[in-house]
Amino acid sequence: MKTNNYVEDLRTKSPAELSQELVAAKKELFNLRFQNATNQLDNTARIKEVRRNIARIQTVMTEKRKNVE
Repeated sequence: MKTNNYVEDLRTKSPAELSQELVAAKKELFNLRFQNATNQLDNTARIKEVRRNIARIQTVMTEKRKNVE
């Protein structure tokens, strides 16, 4: 249910907000990978969660683009 709320929240955002969210998620993923490489990351499952969130954001962006055309 948590992911459904997240996706619905993404669908209400504008394309500019979605692109900002995507940039923030990619930065977070980079930081998590860096922490993992230096053995400072405690919750390694967060990497998988952020990767899936990036995919969700990209999917919603694609849906919006298709609806415009």
